Amino acid sequence: MLKKRIGILTSGGDCPGLNAAIRSLGKTAILRHDFEVVGFLSGFAGLINNEYIILDEDKLSGILTLGGTILGTSREKPFKKYESESEKVDSKPELIKKNYESLGLECLICIGGNGTQKTAHKLSKMGLNVIGLPKTIDNDIWGTDITFGFDSAVSIATEAIDRLHTTANSHRRIMVVEVMGHHAGWLALYAGIASGGDVILLPEIPYTLETIADYLENRFRRRKPYSIVVVAEGISIPESLREKYYSPAHYIADSIQKLTGLECRETVLGYVQRGGTPTAFDRILATRLGSYAIELITKRKFNRMVCVKDGHIDSVKLDEVSGRLKLVDPDHPMIEEARALGTCFGNENRR
Repeated sequence: MLKKRIGILTSGGDCPGLNAAIRSLGKTAILRHDFEVVGFLSGFAGLINNEYIILDEDKLSGILTLGGTILGTSREKPFKKYESESEKVDSKPELIKKNYESLGLECLICIGGNGTQKTAHKLSKMGLNVIGLPKTIDNDIWGTDITFGFDSAVSIATEAIDRLHTTANSHRRIMVVEVMGHHAGWLALYAGIASGGDVILLPEIPYTLETIADYLENRFRRRKPYSIVVVAEGISIPESLREKYYSPAHYIADSIQKLTGLECRETVLGYVQRGGTPTAFDRILATRLGSYAIELITKRKFNRMVCVKDGHIDSVKLDEVSGRLKLVDPDHPMIEEARALGTCFGNENRR
């Protein structure tokens, strides 16, 4: 009797915890259910080009603590529409379906963020059995309380900001620190609060430079020797100034210095937030999500994304997740709690 075969891929940006998820998926599938596990290389590109490896116990050993992904990843979007007719718009999804069927896959497990879950949903509509695993340092996937990768990124960003406190204090400067988060400010919110940020700017909350400047000047008058401003990369800046400033942090730092006369410096943390060893929390979360995904396959509950709901591992339909973002509510309790401590979010009444 032939073994059942499942496929795994990691897609989109890398983040800590991907290898922990691959390990959990593979070991649960092999040891508990005697499945054969196919690992596609470089995300959906590997599925399109039929590039894969067979994942056995040896390949899955020793990867729990490793950052990155042993399968590699890419930002290949198989359903993307192209301008050139020669690129055959529908060829990539058809190649995916052909390779899925030729390999005799019982299910394809797609580990990734919003774009990956959207692609997974589209593949399910083509008749493929699909399960999604939510990973992103932005924590912005709809339908789950938390994603793996987020806790690690918060820890990395917090440690970096902690280190900037000493430089800011030594030089009596305002330090503007930019963290990732194009649309959602979860990372800036958590890292900002954890590191004692004085100002936290999120994409979801409109701000005014005057409000920020007044707040920082007031701190200076109260003999606060330095300030920390935490900025999400997705905050709005005037379109006309985007070419002048290389980042939102650069824009905020320059604007504050001009308005207040106080010395400012900006730091963009960049890709360092996505690298390195996952935290214990992310290892555990990725392991639990992976194990649950295999159980869904054995119960033939396909076309779902594994999620966390009120601390419990559960699943949600992919069509509920696809195309939606989980953003920070401007009235989120954490924001109100931070305001009570004197934190500025850029939209308070001028002081």
